[in-house]
Amino acid sequence: MNRQKKIVIIEDEKDISRILRDYLTKNNYEAAIAGTGQDGLKIIDLLQPDFIILDIMLPDMDGIDLCREIRERSNVPILILSARGSDTDKVLGLGFGADDYMTKPFSLSELLARINAHFRRYDSMASAPSLDPDTLRFGRLAIDKKAYKVTVDGEEVSLSAKEFELLYHLASHKNQVFTKAQLLDAIWGYANYGDENTVTVYIRRLREKLEADPSSPVYLKTVWGVGYKFSVN
Repeated sequence: MNRQKKIVIIEDEKDISRILRDYLTKNNYEAAIAGTGQDGLKIIDLLQPDFIILDIMLPDMDGIDLCREIRERSNVPILILSARGSDTDKVLGLGFGADDYMTKPFSLSELLARINAHFRRYDSMASAPSLDPDTLRFGRLAIDKKAYKVTVDGEEVSLSAKEFELLYHLASHKNQVFTKAQLLDAIWGYANYGDENTVTVYIRRLREKLEADPSSPVYLKTVWGVGYKFSVN
């Protein structure tokens, strides 16, 4: 029998956190609550959760700073909640390592759909036999699927799980153009719910980590008016 997936909710509004906990529990997840950033870190260390729901506005520390601290410790998926809905907040949150973003007020069913999509994709990738080569090589760049490892000129580049999955998906379909909606569906699993700005941010982060000149990328190309592709000059 598969174990219950563990989700930590870091949210200082008690009504929201309790509603989230009860809703997730009814949908077969093990959910724990923390009302502050420091308590959240303690619970994360204790439970080693499979998913984190993180509010930006916390009483003891900024949620973006907490997101960055969690990401330094773990690649656990992080979904940010915020009452601030500007694109700037979304870019900041994703730039510090969040995997997804929802603005308050939000739909519980949509939140659950995003969480379920993440685990469906993860379980599918873990159980399905791979027909793709384990390591893709493109000049200076090597992408090792089994180890979730990327190197440039032999030196490892630190990527989050979602960054790696996006890069591998594009690289394993060299020269194929994908729309942002297609990439959301392939990597995050919810084209109908997701914000296409997420893909833009992740592409930018990958370029900053992999390209010698991110403003003139060699690997991750923009196809204007359509989307993105992986190619080598």
